[in-house]
Amino acid sequence: MSQEGHGSVFNVIPVATGIHVSLKNATGVTFILYEDGGAQSTDFVESKAGASGQALTTINKYKAANGVGGVWTAETADAGATLDDDSNFVKKDTTLFDAASIYIGADELSAGFDSVEATIDGAGICIAIVHGLSEQRAIENLAAAGV
Repeated sequence: MSQEGHGSVFNVIPVATGIHVSLKNATGVTFILYEDGGAQSTDFVESKAGASGQALTTINKYKAANGVGGVWTAETADAGATLDDDSNFVKKDTTLFDAASIYIGADELSAGFDSVEATIDGAGICIAIVHGLSEQRAIENLAAAGV
């Protein structure tokens, strides 16, 4: 098997909004969000294999960048992002930082929960990168990352 990364280190869901991402065989997932020139609003839900969802309220920090190869900066909820009790993450509206990177570890999910879903509001982009695969395979033999 090639050690190129995809399949040995990570798996990816290029269009991940509204998809429950399984963390059964992974250490976590990074969601890359992008919305050109505006605030982003994203709902996060944890679930049991895509069912029995509930609000995920552990997100309190993220990375932000301009989306076209600029430098990333660390942000926190106190710096302009909010996460209300309905698991709605709202990134501050700054054109210089149209992209957000949010990591959710499998250990952050509630007991018995194994999947996480990010649903963006609007016409933005949501990509999921699943990290730390416990079963490394050639890409054609990877289990589906979405449930």
